[in-house]
Amino acid sequence: MDATIGKVFDSVSGFFSGAASGSTDEFPLCDTDIISGCEKELAEAQKGQDEGLKKECIMRLSWALVHSKIHADIQRGISMLEASVVSDTSPMNLREKLYLLALGYYRSSDFSRSRECVERCLEVEPQWGQAQTLKTAIEDRIVKDGVIGVGIAVTAVGVVAGIAAALLR
Repeated sequence: MDATIGKVFDSVSGFFSGAASGSTDEFPLCDTDIISGCEKELAEAQKGQDEGLKKECIMRLSWALVHSKIHADIQRGISMLEASVVSDTSPMNLREKLYLLALGYYRSSDFSRSRECVERCLEVEPQWGQAQTLKTAIEDRIVKDGVIGVGIAVTAVGVVAGIAAALLR
């Protein structure tokens, strides 16, 4: 009996921590050393005249930032990508930037913006597996957050009803 209660408790706590879906974040993480290297690379590229190299360095830095473990880095990556998405006309570059932007929003828990970006990304390339995986992860989180919200609301109603019943006695 105790084992069954323990399994139920583990299952419920796993659900609320994200363990029920396998992991909370299936996407790779990037450490500060890689980000520093990308920043140095970009600084060197900005000294030269090669615009293509500068754009490549900006993309690598943006990738590293949205994959960072640090929230401020993710926000910086989002800002860089938002600025560059507007001016990009290449479908392949737009696809990559929209995906990274969607991932940045996802990692920042802005799931509605993340979904918008990944859907735009899939308009450019409907069969892209990475974007489809991200879209599934976003939808799973939206559902999970909705279930948690409903659970909190039901619990609150139950507590209020319990207090009201106690007061009526």
